[in-house]
Order: sequence, then C-alpha cells, then structure tokens
Amino acid sequence: MNIYNALEPQKETTIERLDAEAVNSAKVRKPLYEKRRKIFPKRAEGQFRQFKWIVMLVTLGIYYLTPWIRWDRGAHAPDQAVLVDLASRRFYFFFIEIWPQEFFFVAGLLVMAGFGLFLVTSAVGRAWCGYACPQTVWVDLFLVVERAIEGDRNARMKLDAGPWTLEKLRKRFAKHIVWLAIAVATGGAWIFYFADAPTLLKNFVTVNAPPVAYITVAVLTATTYVFGGLMREQVCTYMCPWPRIQAAMVDESSLVVTYNDWRGEPRSRHAKKAIAAGESVGDCVDCNACVAVCPMGIDIRDGQQLECITCALCIDACDSVMDKIGKERGLIAYATLSDYAANMAIATDSEGTIDPARVRKADGNFSDKVQHFNWRVVFRPRTMFYLAIWTLAGIGLIFALVSRDRLGLNVIHDRNPQYVIESDGSVRNGYEVKLLNMIPEPRIITLSIEGMPNATMRIAGHESADGRHFNIPVSPDKVTAMKVFVTLPKEFGAEAVDGFRLVAEDRPGNEHSGYEANFNVPGGTR
Repeated sequence: MNIYNALEPQKETTIERLDAEAVNSAKVRKPLYEKRRKIFPKRAEGQFRQFKWIVMLVTLGIYYLTPWIRWDRGAHAPDQAVLVDLASRRFYFFFIEIWPQEFFFVAGLLVMAGFGLFLVTSAVGRAWCGYACPQTVWVDLFLVVERAIEGDRNARMKLDAGPWTLEKLRKRFAKHIVWLAIAVATGGAWIFYFADAPTLLKNFVTVNAPPVAYITVAVLTATTYVFGGLMREQVCTYMCPWPRIQAAMVDESSLVVTYNDWRGEPRSRHAKKAIAAGESVGDCVDCNACVAVCPMGIDIRDGQQLECITCALCIDACDSVMDKIGKERGLIAYATLSDYAANMAIATDSEGTIDPARVRKADGNFSDKVQHFNWRVVFRPRTMFYLAIWTLAGIGLIFALVSRDRLGLNVIHDRNPQYVIESDGSVRNGYEVKLLNMIPEPRIITLSIEGMPNATMRIAGHESADGRHFNIPVSPDKVTAMKVFVTLPKEFGAEAVDGFRLVAEDRPGNEHSGYEANFNVPGGTR
C-alpha cells in the first residue's frame, strides 16, 4: 500500500492556489537597474506573525514613549529619564549620567551591540532583520495602514491595476496622509531625545524651536516615508550591507528559514490523482501561499537567498496549509544546514532524484533516520564564544559604572612662565585646576597638597591665606575652574625633585581624585 494513502484525509481538501510570483526570483536575477515591481504581501496568521506584532508594539512603544518618561534627579538636573543633552555635554539614562570623558561606556555598548548581533545571527540567522530592525518594524506599520485603507493583497493589486477613479484617489490620498503622519511622528519623537520633551513640543508647535529641530524632523520624515512606504524591500536588498556580511556569521548549525524539499518534492496540485497514477508526490501542493505572504517578494522554495530577512511568515502560511490537508507542520521551518543535508541524503536516490517515500515509514510517520532540530546545536563553541565576549563586555561596563568616582580633577601646569622667583627667593608655580562635580548636587571639595611638606598653596580670588588645603564649594553637575599657585621657599628647593600630588576630596562622600604634578625650579628639568 502506498504510504501516502495512510496520510491522506478521507476527503480531499481543496487548497486555493494563489497567483503569486516571486518578484525577486533566485532563479532569474533581474538587472540591477530594472524598474521596481511592486510587492503586495498577503496578511499572514500564525505564531511568528503574532511574535512580530509583539516586537513591533514593544519597539515602537519604546521609541515613541521613552522621551516622555520622567526621572527625578533633584533640583539641579533635568528630570527626563533618557536625554542626550548636547548643550551641557551629558547623556542621561535613568539613574546613569555619562560625561564626555566617559565615552568609553558608549564604546562598550557598541561592542556589546556588535557581538550581540553576531550571536543572534550565528544562532538564528537574520532574526534581527526579520523582527527588530527599524526598517522592518516601520514597513510592518506602513503595511498595517495600507491594508486597513486599501484591503488585503487581492484588493490592493486590483486597485493598483485599475484606472484612476475618485475611490482610488481617495484611498491613495488617505494612505499617504497617514504615512506622512507616522513619518512626522517618527522625526518628532527623535528630537525629543535631545531636549526636554514637553518644552520642546510647545516650542515646536509655536514655531519657537531652534531651526535644527525643524530640519531634523523634515529629514527624518522624508527618510521614514520613502524607506518605509515607497522603497521597502529595496532598502534591505540594495542599501543595507548586513545581507552580505551575515553570510560570514552563519554556519552549518545556524538556524535559518528553510524549505524542506526532501519532503516537499515533487510538488503536486492534485495529489490524489498523482498517487492513484502511482506517481511519487511530496507534501508541497504548490499553493504559493509562502510566496504571497513574503514581504521581500521571494520564493523560499528556491533556497536561501540574499533577500530573505528570516521573518518566518512563510512558515506561518505553509503551516496553515499543512493543517488543512492533514500533513505535519514544518515543510517550511527553521532548520540547520547540517540537518537539511542529512535529510536530503536520505530522500535522494542514487540518481539524485528526491523520493519523499524514502523519509517515511510504512505507517506514514517520518523515519527514525530523519534529523529534527535540537536546541543543543545553538550552544556550540561559536555561539558560546560570542556569548562570552558579550557577557564579559557587559560585566566590565557594570563594574566600571558601579566603581567610578563622581569627582574629577584636571590640572594643567602654566607653560609661560613655568615658574616665578619672588622677592624673598621663593619659587612659585601656577596651575589651571578644574574640579568636576559629576553629581546633580552642590558639595564642598577639599583641595590639598601631598608631598613637598614645606610648600604652600594659594587660590586666586580665595580670601584665605596661603595653606596646605582649602575647602572649595562646587556647583552641581558643573566644572569649577580656578587658578592655583604653589610656592616653595628657597631653602627647601630640593623638595621639588619629586614634585607633589594635588588631591581633591569629598570627605563626607568618601570620594577623591588626585594628580601627580611637577614643580619647576631654576636649573631643574622642565
């Protein structure tokens, strides 16, 4: 008995064959400058589509709402949770404040982002492109608007091919107006990260905002509208470098969206008749559902392609068809190249022809030799290496963040003159000193000398007499600059050989910062 008789339902289910052609066909590559053919992706339903909805809602929510989150830092600092304050050269992220000299934190985050992308790609292919890339998210959002106004795939294709009527003009005008509104909101949300959001919104609406704000919104509005609404898949195919780079990130154990032709071929739209005729028939009914839902306009059955963003919508479409005809899900699935190759070796005869009967037992179930995905392949040396680097970078950043002092001291020795001889023979050196109070609260900093025990210090403008230490009030979250003079009596000139240490201390806060300073004297090394 033919094994497919056992698999077939008692009543053959009719599956609609969609009139869908792969615009970006892997079999026939179009010229680079060929006129773009529009893609009308059909709405998909399934677990991957639901996951994409969740990712879209979360990422858009973060982008649009984050500038409006408040965070109390006291009376002397902005209360916006996330703020890139270019005027004050500060970056605020909730309880974290980054100064310009702490840019290594940003560099560390970029390292983490890079290795995180390597990790994701080596494990699950271009999952970033398919789910979380801004281009993908905004294209999904624009498609939601397009479907809501113009209808699903067939309705949009009919509208596009039809003459310009009032109804077509109305729908196209409404669609592009909503697209522009989304684009404006995108550009508007971006500028709110660089100034107090409520204040900037008021000034923007009343035309009192800086010109750069309007320029930024205009540029981002144009790019969002063009990239997300008009160019769509062309941005991924022609403008983004990652499709070319990611090939070096995947290996035979990486999960990628795969058409399992070892069980799908030969295709047949009339499986019952083919089986009755004694022909070998695969699970694929050639319904083109996978092609119709693809936002990149490819046919995944042609194999892995540069355009594929691993969004897995073709998996949802194919699984729904398999459910209808009573077949196992997974004709299109996330699979590794090693598993695919092993199963192809089972399904292919000596002449290189695929016979799906070779991968099934007499009862219709898959042979025990068929390889199925095992999550353990994700935890292989390559991915563990990327994970280790990513983790170490994160731990290093956290340690540096927790252990950093919020008090800084910068000292520059006067270059001309390098020293001054006073009337009593004492030698005086001048220094430009800057105290960095990196917290949003005022405090008193003690500036003192260590070393050269007979030297004294004087601060220009300070009423106190010369001494070894001074208490300096510093403003919150500011740099306090001062001129400091250090004097060494003539008879103790030998002390200048080892120089001295200038120390700034916040004694109640148990923070300090020091600087090893040179002291120049006549005849000494400069």
